[in-house]
Amino acid sequence: MAAEDAVYTHGHHESVLRSHRWRTAANSAAHLLPHLRPGMSLLDVGCGPGTITADLAELVAPGAVTASEVTAEALALARAEAERRGTAGVAFAVADVHALDFPDDTFDVVHAHQVLQHVGDPVLALREMRRVCRPGGIVAVRDSDYAAFTWFPLLPELDEWMALYQRVARSNGGEPDAGRRLLSWARAAGFTDITATSSTWCFATPEDRQWWGGMWAERILKSDMAGQALASGAAAEDDLRRISAGWRAWAADPDGWLSLLHGELICRA
Repeated sequence: MAAEDAVYTHGHHESVLRSHRWRTAANSAAHLLPHLRPGMSLLDVGCGPGTITADLAELVAPGAVTASEVTAEALALARAEAERRGTAGVAFAVADVHALDFPDDTFDVVHAHQVLQHVGDPVLALREMRRVCRPGGIVAVRDSDYAAFTWFPLLPELDEWMALYQRVARSNGGEPDAGRRLLSWARAAGFTDITATSSTWCFATPEDRQWWGGMWAERILKSDMAGQALASGAAAEDDLRRISAGWRAWAADPDGWLSLLHGELICRA
């Protein structure tokens, strides 16, 4: 599959956006925050609904921030968030991370959260991020590692969900276990000054379980992933309903616990 042919697994159903809008700079870019200073210029690649972008813009103000997405429709979500929050200093650009339409050495910081797992050529993407970053600047990335997710109780429906997600994501040209590969990808892209770390999200309170489990119970039925699974024959409607019920059972269990591992890098250009 060519780099430009990779398909975004999740899509933009409300159940997906509910998850993405929960993300903040604090819970999703903590590895980057100590490196930010007022006045920096920053590119947020694959900005999604823009909640992290708006946070970053506030931290580097009066620096200029550019939010990018691969389609105008996706970018409109970030634009609406910036308008809702009254965030100043954010520009918006439709851009493919494999071929960023910016001159060399444009930004002090280039950031991407949960992007490289979905692209067809993550090494090329990192090379492009490096190209548009000024010498001495920072390229910061963070991606989930699905195979490293762990939960309790050990429900077979959640194992089925994991196997299905891995199959669909890979058939779309992505790499769902990206977190563990970030360091190797960055080295292949030519970076030599790299700080590699990891962090987790943990969902264990009743409120967190209801939110995460309820969100995935809906996503597995209504998001783009559901349509892709059905169209490819990877799953049938009964399978998706069974997995959805499994997520609701996990959410309702007072012993329920879930931890999601993320790999993250700070790379000096």
